[in-house]
Amino acid sequence: MKTEILGEVAQDAFGRRLAGCLKAPCVVYLDGDLGTGKTTLVRGVLRELGHHGSVRSPTYTLLEPYDLGTLRLFHLDLYRLGDPEELEYLGLRDLLDADSVLFVEWPRRGIGVLPPADLEIRFAYSESGRVLELTPRTSTAVALLAALSLPN
Repeated sequence: MKTEILGEVAQDAFGRRLAGCLKAPCVVYLDGDLGTGKTTLVRGVLRELGHHGSVRSPTYTLLEPYDLGTLRLFHLDLYRLGDPEELEYLGLRDLLDADSVLFVEWPRRGIGVLPPADLEIRFAYSESGRVLELTPRTSTAVALLAALSLPN
């Protein structure tokens, strides 16, 4: 399923819509070139879920945790990951529980250690903004996409 996003405000709004449909546990892979809006989408999700502080890209820290009451969201950016085994040092296995949602940028760099995705979102440039291609990998993601009611 593809959807076109026209600008940063629309990317944020899409993240907010996505947040309204998220159910934990859930793993979302975010894949695309630098600057395609992966962190902007996560920022929209976090704002909708009630986070009022800053939302930084975890490019250098690899992981930013957000405690949102009954939900814990973890934003990972694996761009600078040297080896997938480094995720073990971050305590990745301890993060995965029934109340957690993981958003993972550059997931290919964590192959073999990352949990499988429920939903994959591929970001690409288009003439008028961005195109997001959403691919459900589990029934959790199929239900999430149905709730989003995206035009085909």
